[in-house]
Amino acid sequence: MPPQSRRTKTATTDGVVPGRVARSVPKTPARTPAKTAARTAAKSTAKGPTKRDRIATELRRMISEGELPRGSRIQQDVLAAMFDTSITPVREALRLLEAEGVLVGEPHKGVRVADADYEQVKTVYLLRMLVEPYAMQRAARRLSPLDIDLAERLVTDMEQAAEEGDRARLNASNYQFHFLFYAKCGNDGLAAEIDQLWQKFPWDVLQVLHDRADETSNEHRSMLAAARLGDGDALAKATQWHLSRSFLALGKHLTGRPVADPFDVDND
Repeated sequence: MPPQSRRTKTATTDGVVPGRVARSVPKTPARTPAKTAARTAAKSTAKGPTKRDRIATELRRMISEGELPRGSRIQQDVLAAMFDTSITPVREALRLLEAEGVLVGEPHKGVRVADADYEQVKTVYLLRMLVEPYAMQRAARRLSPLDIDLAERLVTDMEQAAEEGDRARLNASNYQFHFLFYAKCGNDGLAAEIDQLWQKFPWDVLQVLHDRADETSNEHRSMLAAARLGDGDALAKATQWHLSRSFLALGKHLTGRPVADPFDVDND
């Protein structure tokens, strides 16, 4: 029996083998500028913060803790040397902080740390009053006993730091205390928005108000007691009181006179 002949696949001019059904190959959709930007941003986020972001974060910290006093000039070459980088990411970080109102650019003078402006502080305060008590109320039902114990340790640490005059430690523990709750609110976007508001608040000015130390401690203790009971309404009210007392003291310091609570709709 003669050997079976092999069939040779012959392609036609359109690239389809005779006898086979052509399969349509899905076309790769063209990337729009928006998709390209989103992909680039995702890659950047996956790699961690950029040099610009690291510089901006450190400058915010230095300002909030008083290491960079209000009104002080920012020298780009000094920052570049401090962060061991070129001028480019330094300039990008300064532009970012200018957009946030943390820094002020002046023609022929460079950039300086912005003074605490009462009207800007008032706006940040109003926004904080709208979101932070709500976030606390949501967090009350999600806190574990371990969370409550950690919150109590942070309050104690703040009290010790205040007695020792350790502003950096006080600032760090205060942030950790509040964001222990906000991180438990069940909405990461809400917690991120609160973090942005905190970055715009003049913590360095507030911390020089020594007569607020005991009041702040009592307010934190009231918040802690409500959290331990799992009472969301009480925790929200304690947070409102804490925010309003801080703002009123800060407003008096900035304006030189007592101020009315602008969160009250009857006050301008």
